[in-house]
Amino acid sequence: MKYEKMTLKTFKIHWILLVILFIGLPGLCQAQDNPVKNSIFSLDLNQGENDGKLSVVVEIFILMTVLTLAPAILVMVTSFTRIVIVLSILRQALGTQQTPPNQIIIGLALFLTLFIMAPVWENINENALQPYMQKTISQEQAFDKAIQPLRTFMVKQTREKDIAMLIQISKTERPKNINDVPTTILIPAFIISELKTAFQMGFLLYIPFLILDMVISSILLSMGMMMLPPVMISLPFKLMLFVLADGWHLIAGSMIKSFG
Repeated sequence: MKYEKMTLKTFKIHWILLVILFIGLPGLCQAQDNPVKNSIFSLDLNQGENDGKLSVVVEIFILMTVLTLAPAILVMVTSFTRIVIVLSILRQALGTQQTPPNQIIIGLALFLTLFIMAPVWENINENALQPYMQKTISQEQAFDKAIQPLRTFMVKQTREKDIAMLIQISKTERPKNINDVPTTILIPAFIISELKTAFQMGFLLYIPFLILDMVISSILLSMGMMMLPPVMISLPFKLMLFVLADGWHLIAGSMIKSFG
């Protein structure tokens, strides 16, 4: 019985190999006869008339690299970091566990980021992207003009203390003004400042809900209900307080105005 199973298994393997060879052999022979015309992918390294310009392959490679790093760029140089942290702390303060879910929080943070950064994107599109697409400026000029609006936005939200710390650690020559600060120093300083601002806003949001939890817990202890979780009783009151105060309107408006 064991010998029959092994024979059947060996027969199946041989049959699969024969099918593969039967299908692939004619195409392989034809490709060997005419390798250039039948190749699916071909890479032409001769630039011809486009000397001095990037080939299509290099441009596609650069585009794919930028698309891969797009989420990190969105987090680093925009208002996304502050908004998503504040919304996450708000959810923990309400005690609603996974409500609203992560998709809703990230989506709301993303669209608020697009709203806040709209003037910056318009500036980049008008002064950098469109002239580059029309081939009136070079790639270096387009990059310099695109980075300036982002630098202006980050400078307004970055503390001088964070910039000074990174300059001191990197042992970089002290810049004469804020425009001389390298972008490699400005971006991490901006992220550190955003984290501090987000935690400050989150702390202020947490206080009223923490006070409500303490009041509910004290009332339950005074009534002798020590086995009843205070969170179960305080959650409806926190939700009612948040809805009556129109919390989403206030929080969204405060975060947008904080970028001034």
